[in-house]
This record gives sequence, C-alpha cells and structure tokens, in this order.
Amino acid sequence: MVRKKGSLILCGAFLFVAWNALLLLYLWGRPPIGRLEEGGGAEPGGKEEWGVGKGKGGRINLAGEVIRLAEEVEVQLETQKKLLKQIESNRAVWARQKDIGKRETDDTKDVKKQGVHQPQKPPLPLKAEGNDRDQAELKQTEKPVPTEASDSKLEQQQAVEKNEEIVGNNEVPTSASSPKVVIPILVIACDRVTVKRSLDKLIQYRPSPELHPIIVSQDCGHGETARMIGSYGDQVTHIKQPDLGDIRVRPEHRKFQGYYKIARHYRWALNQVFNTFSHSTVVIVEDDLEVAPDFFEYFRALYPILSSDPSLWCVSAWNDNGRDALVDPSKAELLYRTDFFPGLGWMLLKDMWDELEPKWPSAFWDDWMRQPEQRKGRSCIRPEISRTITFGRKGVSLGQFFDQYLRYIKLNTEFVPFTKQDLSYLLKEKYEENFIKEVYGAQLVKIEDLQQGGSLKGPGPFRVQYSSRDSFKVFARNLGVMDDLKSGVPRTGYRGVVSFLYRGRRVFLAPPDGWTQYDISWS
Repeated sequence: MVRKKGSLILCGAFLFVAWNALLLLYLWGRPPIGRLEEGGGAEPGGKEEWGVGKGKGGRINLAGEVIRLAEEVEVQLETQKKLLKQIESNRAVWARQKDIGKRETDDTKDVKKQGVHQPQKPPLPLKAEGNDRDQAELKQTEKPVPTEASDSKLEQQQAVEKNEEIVGNNEVPTSASSPKVVIPILVIACDRVTVKRSLDKLIQYRPSPELHPIIVSQDCGHGETARMIGSYGDQVTHIKQPDLGDIRVRPEHRKFQGYYKIARHYRWALNQVFNTFSHSTVVIVEDDLEVAPDFFEYFRALYPILSSDPSLWCVSAWNDNGRDALVDPSKAELLYRTDFFPGLGWMLLKDMWDELEPKWPSAFWDDWMRQPEQRKGRSCIRPEISRTITFGRKGVSLGQFFDQYLRYIKLNTEFVPFTKQDLSYLLKEKYEENFIKEVYGAQLVKIEDLQQGGSLKGPGPFRVQYSSRDSFKVFARNLGVMDDLKSGVPRTGYRGVVSFLYRGRRVFLAPPDGWTQYDISWS
C-alpha cells in the first residue's frame, strides 16, 4: 500500500512537468504575430484586427488563436492545481497512517514488556467538611491504576456514548464494549484485624490486579489493623483517613458518634478514589464482608448497563432477603431491579458521586441514600443469591438484624459467566413489561393457603396482596422476609413487590395492580 501511494505521487508530479513542457514547445512552434506595417491591426476591435490577413489566401487569426490557447492553459492549470492538492492531501494521510501504525507497533511492544501500568498521577487537593484539612497521610504500597489500563479516556467516553445509543434502541450493552475499564475495590476499614478474611478472598478471586486494584481506606488509627493491611505489601494500596477526632453532635446524638465518623470516612475515601486516583467507578465493600467466586465477574458484566442506563444508580451484590430458604439455589444467574438501596458491596459511578458529594450527610449515610430526594425514582440491580456475606456482628449497629437475618444470608458458590450472558432483560422498559405481567398474572392466594400448602398445586408463582403498611408487615413476618420499610420502600422491593421463595414456591408479596408510588409515611 505504501509503495502504491508513493508511485502515484511520483507519477502525478511527472505528468505536471511533462504537460507544461509540451505546452511551451507548442507555443514556441507557432508563427510570429505580424508587425503593424505588415497588415496587422494595432488593437483588437479596430478596423483591422490582429491577424486579419491581406493578400492571397488570407492569413490565420493569430490573436484569436492565442486567446483560445490562453483559456485552455488556464483550464489546464486549474486542473493541475486540484491534482496537486489531492496529491498533497493523500501524502499527508499516508504519513499519518504510517505514524499511527508505528505507534501501535510500539504500544504493542510496550504492553508485552511492561503490562498495563501507567505512572501515578500527582494527588489533588482534598475537599474537606467545614474547614480545609491537611493532605492525607498516604501509604502507597501499589501504584494507583488509572481508570483505563492502556487507552485514553476518550475511548471510554466513546464506549459510553455507544452504550447510550444501544440502550435507546432497547438493547443491552455488553462488557465487551469496555473491556479495559478499571473497576477498583474500595475496602472501608477501621479496627477489625479480621479484614484479613475480606482481603484474602478479594485477592484470591480477582482476575487482574491491573483491572481491579484494591484500595484499603482505614479510619480509627488502629495499629494492629494497620499492620495487618500493610502485610499485603504491593497487593493493595493502603490509605489512612487523617481526621481521627470526635465530631461535635447534638447531646441526644452522642451515642451515634460512630455513625458520624463512618459518614465522614466514606466521604473522604470516595473523594480519594475519584479525585486523587482519578477512577471513573468503584465497588465499595466493608472490612466484614466476604465475597463470592464470581464477585468480579458480576460487577464487570453490569458496569456497561449502569454507566448507560439513567434509570439505574447502583449495582449491589446483596440480597436483603437472601436467606437460604428464601432463594432459589438453581437460579444463581437471576438478577433483579430493586427500588431499595441494598449497599453491602455496591458499585458507584463518579458522575453519581459528583451529584451526591456536595450534599453528603453527616451521619446515617445509607438511610439517607434511601430517601426520595437522593433516589429520584432510580433503581439498583441486585442478585437472587448474594455475592457478599457479612461476618461482622460487632459494630456501631450493635448487631442489629445480624442474629435474626444477616448470619443466615446464603453466599453464592457457583461461578456464573455473566459477561457472556444476555442481560437485556434488566433494561427498564423490557424489565417492567415482563415483571408486571409475571407478578399480576400469578395466581392470587391467601397467606393461609401458602402456610398450609395442601390446596396449592405446582411451584408457582403465587401472589399475596397487601394494601396497607400494617398488612405488609404482618404478611412479611409470617412469610419470613424482612418487614421494615425505608422511605416507604420494602427491602428488595420493586414497584412495591417483594419476590422470594416460600417452601420451595415462588411468591410475590405485592400491592394491588395499578401501583403508582411509595408512601413515605409508611416508614
């Protein structure tokens, strides 16, 4: 291809020179224009124009011929000018393509030799609550990996724009559209040396340290925990929250001091991930969570959907009603939309953090996330079977729900290749159409029928209908699912519907058909 383009350029130049040479030879070979006294008129347009012959046979009109030739020369010169411009343009394109090919070859060699590491970006000034803070103490045991392993942010933006176009056509974007996007794991730690259990599983299951760097953010200043985190060397990046002082709160909130410190730590740590390390997304886990074998596969497959679907604002690995008896072990691949913010292993995009950070609460951040002002009608994705479990009974919540619910949550053990599956059923329009049809097409039964079981045939699904806050709570308690509501939304609920298994049968605890919105007074 290079030889062909070079030959075309030389050929064009040769034709240009040859044509002008022939034109000059032709003009030189013409007979001279007659002098004034030899019968040639002094000026065109006079009685005797130039070239008007006298005498025998007349003479050729040389003036007209010269004018004609001049016009032809002008046309030919214009054509040659265009040809030269085309040659120059092709030469520039050829040079750019040659340069790009050389760069790609060099990049390929560099990737093979050095992997996908890039130099660390200098830290940016930190944004603090109230007053300016000193720069955080940053113990770097691994170079922060930029948002993309080897390509520019422009490539990722183009992928997102393509995903938005696909979603507009009601098709699901696949993880193949952004295979090199870095999804870091942020571990929120304090004074639990059992963070080792979390880190061991994360390191064991992560498919790539470059695509999934682990950042451990530690609060509390607990020395033994810090040494435990440091023992992992360059397998993790250890950062420390610099402000360890108490927070001034109202007297009646002194017992909630821990919740205020957690909210402060989350804000600081997320600003580090997005503003200092310049990542575009993050998966947040706490130091008392253990992850499933397909934890990374799960989030990697759902990143394109989250980044392109404006009706979603998070992806969670947690099912609040994920106890062993309430989930279908044969449906490890099943995913849902939920209006309830689950937390406990969840993915957040930088754009969403930019929206939330300016109004981040001073305490109780998770319940704050569940308020209508933050949720804005958006949903999360959650699994049938949890991809995280919690082993931390001790904490600021003093074991709330742990003994009754959390200790019984089932952790998925089967690896599901989510990145190879068609996840288009999670898109809002398609999901709601199928969801409403399935829920309100299910047989309506009384709770007594489910408890007795004898009169029901088949595996379901069956629907139990509630019409008030009190009836929901009574039915939820009797069926074994969590009965609390946050801002009127039941745990795992979507359009007010809670889906679970009861004695091996699929059950929908649902409001009447025609549901429109949550009633915040139900909380």
